[in-house]
Amino acid sequence: MDGFFALGTARARTLKSAIGCVGVGLHSGAKTTLTLRPALAGDGIVFRRTDLGLDIPARHDTVSDTRLCTAIGEGAARIGTIEHVMAALAALGVTDAVVEVDGPEIPILDGSAAPFIFLLDCAGLVELAAPVAAIEVLRTVRVTEGEGPDAAWAELSPSNGPGLDAELSIDFGATAIGRQSLSLRVTEDSFRAVLADARTFTMAEDIARLRAVGLARGGSLANAVVVDGPLVVNPGGLRHADEFVRHKLLDAVGDLALAGAPLRARFRGHRSGHALNNRLLRALFADPSAWRRMDEEEIPAMAGAQVRLPMAAAAA
Repeated sequence: MDGFFALGTARARTLKSAIGCVGVGLHSGAKTTLTLRPALAGDGIVFRRTDLGLDIPARHDTVSDTRLCTAIGEGAARIGTIEHVMAALAALGVTDAVVEVDGPEIPILDGSAAPFIFLLDCAGLVELAAPVAAIEVLRTVRVTEGEGPDAAWAELSPSNGPGLDAELSIDFGATAIGRQSLSLRVTEDSFRAVLADARTFTMAEDIARLRAVGLARGGSLANAVVVDGPLVVNPGGLRHADEFVRHKLLDAVGDLALAGAPLRARFRGHRSGHALNNRLLRALFADPSAWRRMDEEEIPAMAGAQVRLPMAAAAA
């Protein structure tokens, strides 16, 4: 099967049955119960705070915070660290689902998307009758932060083929990380093989500062890679020599899934994170000349009704 970003997935997809787990939030440190539930075609991905009776659509325009995670909603009515579960849903082509959580943050589990892939595999997936529309990028849209050679940037540009091609480079002062780059076409197979098990990471010297401002309270060596200069503190070391850039690209997949429909595009970034990824989607949909919804006859095997586009895109 191809994933959310591959146009070979012609029809909407949801879970066969509900499935859940319990874990702690990376930043809140709170014990949280997560349940993934089936949804109807056209519902999209919806996050539900069961403790508040509140639904928040997974869209770029509902993102409210991008400090070390992607969070949607406002104030107390928010859900943080959604990027890993969003990446897993997108990679497996899940277009419609309810993500229930009884607190302000998605459980971090092992710090990667692999546990969410496992949950989805256990629940099983089913195709729905409705076809999946796609968003084709027509011209390059670019956002930057900073100036000169150290500037961070991210862009979406037209692609020669179906689906999403992605290329990312990172550059960290910690010698255990340094400069890394990765390029791949995002499909279910490539996500499973290359990105899914790459864990979030942090610098040892930043932990006390983060906890002082209410972040990383649930972080541990069980759910994050900790780097101290040239050393990886975790007893088991890295899962991959380039695990750091793999995780950053995993994050980008989750953030770009907030477009609300598969992207036919090429994503490129340098030192890009959640903030730039979200700014990139906002810039894309703010310019009606930069994108279009592909008609059904342009997408192989598509027929019937269309899935709902994100609110900002539909209004453009």
